[in-house]
Amino acid sequence: MHHPFTPVLSVPVDPRRALVHEEGWQSWSPSGAYALGATPYRPTTANWATVCYRPGVSVPDGVFQGEGLLALAPKGRNGPVVVCAAPDPTRSVPSIRLRVDGDRAEISADGKVEHYSYLGPGGIQGALADWAAHLGLPAPRPAPTVWCSWYEYFTAVTEDDIHENLRAMDTLDLPVDVVQIDDGYQKALGDWLVLSGRFRSRAGIADAIRARGRRAGIWTAPFLVDPASDLAAEHPDWLVRDPDGGPAHAGRNWGHDLNVLDTTHPDAAAYLTGVFTTLRAEGYDYFKADFLYAGALHGVRHEPVDALTAYRDGVRLIREAIGADAYLLGCGAPILPSLGLFDAMRVSPDTAPHRRPEADDFSQPGQEPAEFTGAARQWQHGRLWVNDPDCLMARPAVETRERWAAHVEATGGLTASSDRLLSLDEWGVTTTRRLLSGTDG
Repeated sequence: MHHPFTPVLSVPVDPRRALVHEEGWQSWSPSGAYALGATPYRPTTANWATVCYRPGVSVPDGVFQGEGLLALAPKGRNGPVVVCAAPDPTRSVPSIRLRVDGDRAEISADGKVEHYSYLGPGGIQGALADWAAHLGLPAPRPAPTVWCSWYEYFTAVTEDDIHENLRAMDTLDLPVDVVQIDDGYQKALGDWLVLSGRFRSRAGIADAIRARGRRAGIWTAPFLVDPASDLAAEHPDWLVRDPDGGPAHAGRNWGHDLNVLDTTHPDAAAYLTGVFTTLRAEGYDYFKADFLYAGALHGVRHEPVDALTAYRDGVRLIREAIGADAYLLGCGAPILPSLGLFDAMRVSPDTAPHRRPEADDFSQPGQEPAEFTGAARQWQHGRLWVNDPDCLMARPAVETRERWAAHVEATGGLTASSDRLLSLDEWGVTTTRRLLSGTDG
């Protein structure tokens, strides 16, 4: 699986001024530019290494590493930039390492890498934007504005919560295009069409949303399976396996282990297609697909395809089921392997009502890590997809809400509100309305 690292190039640097950009593996993986003397963000637990970084890939101390993409500004922020990148990151994403040796940067990779010097404006962000532009992807469709249930209700969301906020959007005159139901409506991960006890009718909610002139959106984690789900019990052959025959492990979240749906199995693929065609038929046309890293995990599948092929084919299966006109937002997704598949992409870890992440791990929820990686991936916006900086939270209980709102506004990307709307004070309502309107007024 892992190849030896071989030299790519050696670059003279100014050790005091040089900067290096690491591109992380997936949405939540820390990405950004560091001074050569800085210590880049790394996983602080083995579980987070699986769920939020590149699984099975560790980085030695004193080394910078980008997954498929690394940029070096050898003379500092205003000088030229060396870009090192995978020739086709949808098929192969080598790890690219940079080690400082005196006044030289030694760059190596464990796969084929192309490199060139960028002499234009904008420093590292300009160089990465130039690289993205040369991929020649079509311009993404504009994103709708969204209200999302997650950051107020989390998995305890009820059908009545959705209806309350739907009424509040009218009362407060908020320009919300899409009302997106997040995690909590379903019985279990994998049992997407079986409702939790807190919901009565998915189609009924979609009808109510559309009756008020808005679009219905819904969350799934399509490649994850709860070991306690009906799906896992009834169809164990639909799971990706470890080499020893047990279910492949996608880490832990929500307090339990996670398994992976094998979309190369024809019956599992048919099931997933059925989930999304059902949701589409019920009136949902905005889909947030989350925890997508699981679809690119290595393991034993029904068909002997590599993990990146399985991942891309799995996403294409979803797109085919929802139709070309539906809006597809990726999250927790391998960044470079996702090129050309999504309308919008989360480009940072989750935000949170607090600033600092747990254990200071910058893959974990918090405004600070979301701002760090979100700003560093601004070059992707409008070139690879619409960037999703994560949701606005403007209620009084949110720490440094003004600073977080300023970050969301500055990105120019997908704007989503995630408050109980009736809990907003005057500042919260005004700010939410302004950001959703995309105006200064």
